[in-house]
This record gives sequence, C-alpha cells and structure tokens, in this order.
Amino acid sequence: MPRLYGFEDMAYRRVRESEAAGIRAAASRRLLRQSVAAICDAINAEGYRTTRGNLFKPDVLAKILDHPAIAGLMEDENGELVDSGGPRIIPVEDFLAIRAMRPSNDPENQRAEQREYLISGSLGVCGLCGTALGASPSNTGSRGHRCAPSSAQHPGGCGKVRINADLLETYVAEHVLAELAKPEVSALIGEARDELLAQAAVLRKAAAAARRRQKKLGVDYGRSPDMSLKAFRSADQELKQVIRESETKARLLEQVKHVPVGDVPDLVRWWKHAPLKAKKGVLVLMLEQVAVYPAASRGSRTVDADRVALKWRQWGDATSDEKSA
Repeated sequence: MPRLYGFEDMAYRRVRESEAAGIRAAASRRLLRQSVAAICDAINAEGYRTTRGNLFKPDVLAKILDHPAIAGLMEDENGELVDSGGPRIIPVEDFLAIRAMRPSNDPENQRAEQREYLISGSLGVCGLCGTALGASPSNTGSRGHRCAPSSAQHPGGCGKVRINADLLETYVAEHVLAELAKPEVSALIGEARDELLAQAAVLRKAAAAARRRQKKLGVDYGRSPDMSLKAFRSADQELKQVIRESETKARLLEQVKHVPVGDVPDLVRWWKHAPLKAKKGVLVLMLEQVAVYPAASRGSRTVDADRVALKWRQWGDATSDEKSA
C-alpha cells in the first residue's frame, strides 16, 4: 500500500517536509475556495509530484486533503475526529474548514454513505490487544478499520491490525443472517430485543445515579475540611468512568430498537435495502463482539475464520456456547 503523501511512514509520525510544503500550498488555495482541479494545475506547475512521481489529479489531491493525519487527527471507533498524537502539517481548524467543503457534506450527495460504517463503537475490536477498532479509510479512499498505535492521548492500541470495511461487513453479515434465519432464533427476536433494551435502561439509571453521586461529592468536598483534593479527584474520576462506561454500553444496546420484529420472509433482500441503523441493531442483537486479527500476508484480501472471530450474544432458548465463525 503506498504511503500517504507528506509522511515518511505508515504510522503518520514522520513528516516529509518537501511534500508537506505542497500540502500546505494546496490547503491554502482550497481555503480560498479554489477548485481542486485548479489547485492541481497550480501545484503541478510549481513542481510538486505524487509519491509515485506523477502529476496530481483532482481525486488524488482531494483524498490527501481529506485525510485526518495531515492535521494530526484520526477517526475513532465512532467515526469522530480525535487527536492522534501525530504531527500537524496543517492546523486542525484549516482541516475542518476544508472538510466542510467536501461533497459528502451535501445531504443530497450519495457519496456520504461511503463513510458510514456498519461495525462501530465497541463492537469491533483488535484480536491482538482488545482495543476498539477505529474507522480509517485507506489512501485510495476505501473504507477501512484499523487498530491505531498506542499514543499518549489514546494508549493501548498495537497498530498491527487493518482490514477493509467492505470485506469485513460482508463476512459478518453473511454469518449473522445465516444465524438469524434459523427458526429457533428468529422466534425469539422480540424477546431478545426487549431484554437488551431493559439492560440499556438499567445502565442509563446507573449513569444517572453516578451523576447524582458526583454532584454530591462536589458539594461535600466544598463543605468538608477533612476531604483532601487527592481523595476528591480520585473519587470523581471513578464516577466519571462509571458514567462513561454505562452510557457507552447503553448507546450500543439501544441500537436494537431499530430491529424489525415479526416475520421477514426474505432476510437477504431485507438486508440489502434496510437502513444502516436497522443493520447495526441486528448486529448488536446477535453479537457481543467482532474480533479482527492480522492478515496472513501483507495485502491479503481474504476474510475468514482465521481473521475474524464472532462472539455471539447469549439470550433466550437459542443460546449456545461461545463460538467463532
């Protein structure tokens, strides 16, 4: 896979300054709302060339200017931009302004759908280190997932797993639909959905209770001369973690509310036309986790049981021992 223009390495930690200057020049012109085609003509005339030594074309330049790494950012498991801990070739505010101009921000433009991910949040994890996979498009613009390398801002990732999102989603969907088609499983969908929504409600109550305790903690600290700042911060941090974890799990489980209840005669046909929120709900209903492991060889596009392990959710009479598919 070719490296990203402007960087020496695939981890986006070492900047190639001769190319970074070209990115800054292109970004400055884009902020003036020049067309990408016009910018290509300008930077080609100034002597800038792609990583392969070719003239810049609009689609190539657009992908570079749309890549979060040029602003020291990355997309987290929810598709949100967060600090990657890497160098910034252009300021974050400039990157966001340029992103706001991209066609996918037009609600009428179907290209926006290409950035949507079926497997998001805590559902997809790295099989090696257990870190949640983040959305990470390839240099060619294809949707993908990766385990980001550990950084001060986001510790824990190993950076050793990357997979094409289309291939992963197809593999997971095939196995989920096959399981869902079993009569003994489909008969329990309604009960299972209610069960998970009830779990989500309990988690919401736990988060609310922790917020009340957090508020009381602040009042007690202000009134009590016996509570040290260290003790207050420790207790406050523990409550923040409870709130964050409870709300994150609740949001994940609440996606099952979009799962259809009742007889669906042709699951495959339904899946092809179902809205993304309904598909996500089905995955959450059926799976606790999708663990992804490294490919057997560099550049491999094979997705099988050696690369992906599915941890099935346990509910109703159709439960079975944890299995991989």
